[in-house]
Amino acid sequence: MPSLHKTQTQVTAKQPTLSLAREVLLLEASEINALANRLDQHFSDAVALILQCKGRVVVSGMGKSGHIGGKIASTLASTGTPAFFMHPAEASHGDLGMITAGDIVIALSNSGESDELLAIITPLKRLGASIIAITGNDASSLAQAADIHLSASVSKEACPLGLAPTSSSTVALALGDALALCVLDQRDFTAEDFARSHPGGSLGRRLLIHVSDLMRKDAQIPAVSMDASLRQGLLEMSGKGLGLTAIVDADDQPIGIFTDGDLRRAFEKNVNVTTAGIKEVMHRNPTTIHQNQLAIEAVEIMEERKINALLVIDDAGKLVGALNMHDLLLAKVV
Repeated sequence: MPSLHKTQTQVTAKQPTLSLAREVLLLEASEINALANRLDQHFSDAVALILQCKGRVVVSGMGKSGHIGGKIASTLASTGTPAFFMHPAEASHGDLGMITAGDIVIALSNSGESDELLAIITPLKRLGASIIAITGNDASSLAQAADIHLSASVSKEACPLGLAPTSSSTVALALGDALALCVLDQRDFTAEDFARSHPGGSLGRRLLIHVSDLMRKDAQIPAVSMDASLRQGLLEMSGKGLGLTAIVDADDQPIGIFTDGDLRRAFEKNVNVTTAGIKEVMHRNPTTIHQNQLAIEAVEIMEERKINALLVIDDAGKLVGALNMHDLLLAKVV
């Protein structure tokens, strides 16, 4: 016979999943909106302090605040501000040696009473580091000890039990993002600057790799003079393995190009390969690109003109390289 005594958990009806999910998102969004509306001079002071920093920004926090702090440090570092995360417990056992007088410490604690953080505040001040605190309690020990306090208080956690850091951690993360991006803006940080911190990503490859980094050069360049025979052009094209040869004038400036496609068209017209000159079958006014242009620009030109290769020139218009789509694919620019 089933028991008549059910626990409170068993008798409580569960909230529909989508309803709870929407409630969580809307509540966290409302807390971020409230944060935006109460930002004050303290935030501007924090941005100014970071901009004046001669050392690094060191972010620290315990538990969930530590996870948020790690992300804030990563965002700062990738947007032009040298930063790293330091675990407060490890700091008490030697890692304080990473801090210098020119550093700024951003300390995160929702309660503002984290023992591990409070234990290193006095040593940090003795080292000469400045402290920015992000807490949910203006009257907390950490808030009072900091040089600048940024409030990340919330009216309610999104957790149905009111226990797990949810709204509070989201607000702290958003506040850290705002801090990092305002510093980015004040530094006039550009997409090219961002790419230098992300050389392994697609953005880095698009903004850092130039045509000169990928082009075939020197003896690898397939090229013949305008007086060359078609046979000589074919030998040059096959020997260099690019499916083309450039035709240059006496000043090494490209005046034409001959490709695999041009060869097929020559056969269709019954051109005599043994007697024809290269200038009779070449494609005049070839598309070129400057060696200092970005490789991604080469991709755009090839796609727009529906071609698979480009001749590369220098400031004087002389042929200095050749580039095909395969080179761009290997470099993962495409």
